[in-house]
Formats: sequence, structure tokens, C-alpha cells
Amino acid sequence: MTHENEYHDNMVTMLELIWGDGYMAPGGAGNVAKLLAGTEPAGKRLLDVGCGIGGPAFEIAGSYGAEVVGIDIEAPLIERANAAATRHGLQDQCRFQTVEAGPLPFADQSFDIVLTSGAMTQTSGTQELINDCYRVLVPGGHLTCYEWMRSERAYSNDMLYWFEIEGLTYVLETLDKFAERFRAAGFIDVTATDASGWYCAEVRREYELIKGDLYSRMVQLLGKPDADHFVENWRAMVIVCEAGEMRQGYCRGIKPA
Repeated sequence: MTHENEYHDNMVTMLELIWGDGYMAPGGAGNVAKLLAGTEPAGKRLLDVGCGIGGPAFEIAGSYGAEVVGIDIEAPLIERANAAATRHGLQDQCRFQTVEAGPLPFADQSFDIVLTSGAMTQTSGTQELINDCYRVLVPGGHLTCYEWMRSERAYSNDMLYWFEIEGLTYVLETLDKFAERFRAAGFIDVTATDASGWYCAEVRREYELIKGDLYSRMVQLLGKPDADHFVENWRAMVIVCEAGEMRQGYCRGIKPA
């Protein structure tokens, strides 16, 4: 079945306005630092699963001296990532490729570190993907993820409305369940850290920004209908974040040496 791209140009433009050039998930370079803390990435080979348009990969290559392979199922994002790598002069350190949903197209023990930022959130085959990340890691390698999560309770109407207006595929899990999946794949020293408090404050700041100082710039770049859509999108996201229903977390594990 042909994959239907969900990240249209105006959505990518909006995400970059909020989260920084090349970023399609919150936190920018600071989020990359949290993902890589303690992994000693210099000189290592990393796989960025769900790389989007390449922002994290460029930060990893430029600031940490690592080689990065980025993969995504949306071909237009990969085209933009490769073009940006050339603009940044990082084409020798960062390579991006489109993949199909399913097993990763890499040999066993191909990478020292695998990281994701929001990719596991958008697949129904979460356990299979985590298992495959384990397969492509060298012994002693890290899988490190930042993901959007859910609470234990059933989805409210507010959450269902946010899914609808967001227009993206989400398969959210609790942080505890996510950590269980790491252990089931064979990872050890698994850690799970709730980051919901941080993003709850951040999403409120973002919402105030886009309905205020940034709004005219959004209209200029996106047109008024899309600008208004994103204001409403963020309003809905504030509600589910502040209610504790949509959550965020970091999860990490090590493949036994």
C-alpha cells in the first residue's frame, strides 16, 4: 500500500517556526543534548529513525562529531534533508534515505546509537520497531527516544478533538508501557523519564506566541486559513497537556555487551 504523506509544506514551515530550523519536534538542540547525554557519540555511527528534515542529525554531526544516517517514510522530507545537508556542508557526515514501514534496511550491528524524536509515536508496530533497533545496534549500543505519550485513562473528547485537528497518525502509549517494550526487546539499564512538566509549560508559551507576536508572520507564510488552523491546533494541545492527558517522556536502554 502506498504511503500517504502527512507532513505538508505548511505544516513543516509551522513546525520550524515554533521549534527551529530543521526541527519537527520540540526542544531543538537542547533535546538532542538530552537524548545523547552519556552516550559518547563522537566518532560513532548513529541512526535517526523518523529524521524528518534533518535538524537533529545536523546538530549531532556538527556539535558531536558523529556520522548520522537518517530515515523517514515520507520522501519529500528526505529530499529536503539531503538538500539541507549539502547547504550545511554536512553531506559527508549525514545521509538520509526513504524507507518503507517494516524492518529496518540495515545489517545487524550497524550502529552505535539509535535515536528517535517522535517517530515511535506514529507507528502501530512499536514493539517490532524497538526489536529491530535492538538488532541493528552493536553490543553496548544505546536506543534513546523522546516520545509523546498518553495517560492511563481513556481518551477524552478534548483528546479526540486534538487528534482530529492535528491530522496526524498517533499511536500513543504510557511511559511505563514504553519502557516495558524496551525490556521485552532485550535492552538493559532501561530508564524512563517523564518530561510532561517541561512541555506543558512550553506548549503554553508556544500558544501565546503564535496567537500573538508570531501570528502576522504565520499569515504571511501560510495564509490566514492555515495560520488560524494552527492557532486552534495549539489551543487544543494546551488543553490536553495541561489536563495531563497528552504527555511526553524520554526512554533509554542499552544492548547488553
